[in-house]
Amino acid sequence: MAEIYGLDAYAPAEVARRVQSVGVTKARLPVHQTLMLGVLAGAFIGLGSVFFTLVKSDATLGFATAQVLGGVVFALGLLLVVVAGAELFTGNNLLAMAWAAGQISTREVLRNWVLVCLANFVGAAGLAVLVYLSGHWQMNGGAIGRQVVAIALAKQDLSPWTAFFRGVLCNVLVCLAVWMAMAGRSVVDKAVAIVPPVAAFVAAGFEHSIANMYWFPLAMLLQASADPAPGQAAVTVWGMLANLGPVIAGNLMGGSVLVALTYQVVYRRTSAG
Repeated sequence: MAEIYGLDAYAPAEVARRVQSVGVTKARLPVHQTLMLGVLAGAFIGLGSVFFTLVKSDATLGFATAQVLGGVVFALGLLLVVVAGAELFTGNNLLAMAWAAGQISTREVLRNWVLVCLANFVGAAGLAVLVYLSGHWQMNGGAIGRQVVAIALAKQDLSPWTAFFRGVLCNVLVCLAVWMAMAGRSVVDKAVAIVPPVAAFVAAGFEHSIANMYWFPLAMLLQASADPAPGQAAVTVWGMLANLGPVIAGNLMGGSVLVALTYQVVYRRTSAG
């Protein structure tokens, strides 16, 4: 088929082998390298969130237009992670494939996930501080800052089960984006593979734990520096943790079980047998 249509990409079974091999490498990175790359990934996803908030702050856009366009520009974050190189917790849920194949141990998988998740938080929250100090949130007559707080409050108000299932659906799409990017042989290939799934999960309002690690700290900084609007709820540390817990669990389920382990059964076990 590749010869007929001129498709210059890795076939799905080849992608499965590449994902497994990369998973082994990621699981065995030195701690300092894992942490530094994790901080970068958190900041990269935060930059995508900055871009998304800019679009959402424009009240002249219709709902669907703002959601879809916001999703397209949010894809900047995952593009930076994949092309520039970084360790992202949600994408690293694909390590479950190498674990299922017996290539890495449970301890190695958990070590990677914990270190990367914590480092992602440092990177995302650190970017939130920089954005706050830059005054970027004052653009558009302060609409960007108000939008950040509105986003965080909406996430804080989600029930645990809603947050969990939105996390599941989010990371199915994120990990499929990473999976398809692994099929590409050029930067353009990877960009084309990444943008549609990322735009879809953002437009649909699904929950990405690392993006939330940017919005919550920035919203708390903004509320702490200004007089609250009458009757406005406060974004709190507890509200952030109550959101991140189920969202992280949902991201894990979506990426590691519904994508990584499914493809492990489809391709790797078949080829091994």
